Amino acid sequence: MTAPILVTGGTGTLGRRVVPLLRAAGRDVRVLSRRDRAPEPGMTYVTGDLRADEGVERAVDGVRTILHLAGGPKGDDEAARHLVRAAARADVEHIVHISVIGADAVPLGFLRAKLAAEQAIAGSGVPFTVLRAAQFHEFVLGMVEKLAALPVVPVPGMRVQPVDARDVADRLVALALAEPAGRVPDLAGPREYELKDVVRTYLAARRKRRPLVGIRMPGKAGRAYRAGANLTLDGTRGTRTWEDFLAERTSAGEGVQPREFVRRQGE
Repeated sequence: MTAPILVTGGTGTLGRRVVPLLRAAGRDVRVLSRRDRAPEPGMTYVTGDLRADEGVERAVDGVRTILHLAGGPKGDDEAARHLVRAAARADVEHIVHISVIGADAVPLGFLRAKLAAEQAIAGSGVPFTVLRAAQFHEFVLGMVEKLAALPVVPVPGMRVQPVDARDVADRLVALALAEPAGRVPDLAGPREYELKDVVRTYLAARRKRRPLVGIRMPGKAGRAYRAGANLTLDGTRGTRTWEDFLAERTSAGEGVQPREFVRRQGE
């Protein structure tokens, strides 16, 4: 009988895409969840909390591979330390961890926690694979929606390479079913955009008109973003663009296609 693969964050944006792929590959899945859930065919749930270090030992028992996808605005480093301590005691053979491009270059608290989580995993003695990815399309959409709700839209001067969560899920599952590989090439979306152009495509998809005002991000973080520390030049690229995602998520977005986007950039 094959040992189940433990997925942390299995009910989140990424986990909801990873778990079905693992099941399609014929693997049993165990999900660590903060809420009680009924088992499903090929899936079991263990109730626990990584940050509180509750239920972690039970979750890793009998597991050989862990996909660590759980994350939040704070505490990722603490959660990772609790997970790898339990994983080392349980003789886990492979931890696959999702991190963020720029974790070691952009001086923001949540990115420092991401870097510390990477370091905890790399120093645990458990064989590992770490994939850094760009911001998901869902994250960028949430940011743009908040900006576009204002009568005048403030837009920081920065570039982004948003990536589709499905592309990240495909890559993570392939890594989980392979041998530990350490730090692997970053994964970003197929295109790089100025944030102002991302906002413009969203406004066009929603049939909204808003004046845009460029703003300068202050401090060291602002300098890092202006220098492109959140981007990758030599990583791998996903296949689904921001325009593809927007067309799926907005009823008016079907007309916002790459060719139209290029035309709008010159307006």
